[in-house]
Amino acid sequence: MQANDSTMVGARIPWAQFRVSPFPHIALRVLECVNSDAASMCHLSDLIASDPAFSSEVLTIANSPLIAHRFGVTSILQAIALLGTHRLKGLCLTVGVRSYLGKSMNYPTLRNVWRHSIATALIAEQLVLIGLNDEDTAYTAGILHEIGRFAMAVIRPNEYACLLETQKGSADSILSVERELFGLDHREVGNYLVKEWKLPSEFDEVVCSQNGLRCKSFAWTMPEIVHMSCRMADASGFPAFEGCEAIPYQNLLEELPTMERNRFYVDASDLAFDIGRKINAAETA
Repeated sequence: MQANDSTMVGARIPWAQFRVSPFPHIALRVLECVNSDAASMCHLSDLIASDPAFSSEVLTIANSPLIAHRFGVTSILQAIALLGTHRLKGLCLTVGVRSYLGKSMNYPTLRNVWRHSIATALIAEQLVLIGLNDEDTAYTAGILHEIGRFAMAVIRPNEYACLLETQKGSADSILSVERELFGLDHREVGNYLVKEWKLPSEFDEVVCSQNGLRCKSFAWTMPEIVHMSCRMADASGFPAFEGCEAIPYQNLLEELPTMERNRFYVDASDLAFDIGRKINAAETA
């Protein structure tokens, strides 16, 4: 159920009036099972296979450049064995997020948020070794860091698309107008959803603390890794909204230690090509 779509941007509507749609059941069940010590490959395989459309998308993406595994994957059980349960978790969440967005993806501005989220996840995978963090958790955190924006897009797609189009270039102004439209900004909505959907508590800090962080040491926290990944996604041509003020890519590379810097392309255009190829694979599954 949604609030009346005729309400104009700027009219404050308490968040309590909105009924948040559930996240796709299979994606949440996979997340829950992977985080359980009792989870088995066979159980996960049966769970995903119980939804033919979902399992078909998982297999398609598992064989795409998004995963880039050298072996062909022919079954969900094989995908789990080859990719690992944690990487499968991120893959299922990718499918789940796109499914959750549904028709909202038809808005170019909201599609940009989706592409930004995937780009952030892919870059986060390359950054995690700086702080010896888990690669698979980094990808999942990258996917979920914009979950508050996704919920806003699903609840009020017309108004939220208009908001992103008219508030170009200022992250603070978007937060302010989000509060006027929803009563909460996307970070607060993300915090709400982590609890409402019973997502792992580790993601609460990621969705709430993505802005204003700077990576100051080699022992980066996951929110810092996601924040840096967001900035690199912006700099390489995948901003969450058009007109976003991006820090030059070369400046961001200089913030990285030499060994970590060497993991990335020298030019933003090369990184953009590689990420774009993988995002297209996720979109066309």
